[in-house]
Amino acid sequence: MINGKKVAVVMPAYNAEKTLEMTVRELSDVVDIRILVDDSSRDQTAQLSRDLGITTFVHEQNYGYGRNQQTCYREALAAGADIVVMVHPDYQYTPLLVPAMAGMIASGVYDMVLASRILGGGALRGGMPVYKYISNRLLTAFQNVFLGVKLSEYHTGFRAFSRQLLEALPILENSDDFVFDNQMVAQAVMFGFKIGEISCPTKYFEEASSINLKRSIEYGLGVVGTTLSFVAHKLGIIHLPRFDAKGRKVTQQLYSQAPNHS
Repeated sequence: MINGKKVAVVMPAYNAEKTLEMTVRELSDVVDIRILVDDSSRDQTAQLSRDLGITTFVHEQNYGYGRNQQTCYREALAAGADIVVMVHPDYQYTPLLVPAMAGMIASGVYDMVLASRILGGGALRGGMPVYKYISNRLLTAFQNVFLGVKLSEYHTGFRAFSRQLLEALPILENSDDFVFDNQMVAQAVMFGFKIGEISCPTKYFEEASSINLKRSIEYGLGVVGTTLSFVAHKLGIIHLPRFDAKGRKVTQQLYSQAPNHS
């Protein structure tokens, strides 16, 4: 708990058995709620999660990264979290930064905090492939122009959110795939939430999850599509539920009332 606010860490997981314990070991005592959502892994991620004392939910089939996050946030809010930090259980980002990120939310200064691999210049030293670094910089520059903000990167998977933001954004309108992350940032900008950044080292190694070149290209095209749709909606050219306050939000429980899933 920080400043009287309950802190939850949520971990969207898929085949994370080899790295989950390393991730959990670095979680701070300020974390009040620990939730893992297993997206129908083929390994023993869910069982290990339970053994580690984490509240665990299992999707009956592989729905995708975006849908996994929807369940993560729904369950964290249902558990009473005021601040929710998403930590990938593949140990690519250090959980040691959770207190700092949660503190930035607890201060009331920011509604969303992104752990940037670009700030501090450590992305390439941490093993980020050169093509991913270049595409990251190009896509970030593109989005900064059209979204009207100035972030060092939009593509990190290490993020913290206020309860108010998670209740307000229509994230059920977002993709089930990896572009979900980018859509959330665009939604936060559209709805006027305050976004902060913190420098974060990153580690690329065999067990860390990383999308291949084909999926990276698909993601990049999705980012461009998200940006153009943001502009079109803002100009009134089209209307998208994703950027509408009446869009579908995480206001209902999915697994919390089903004890056989926890």
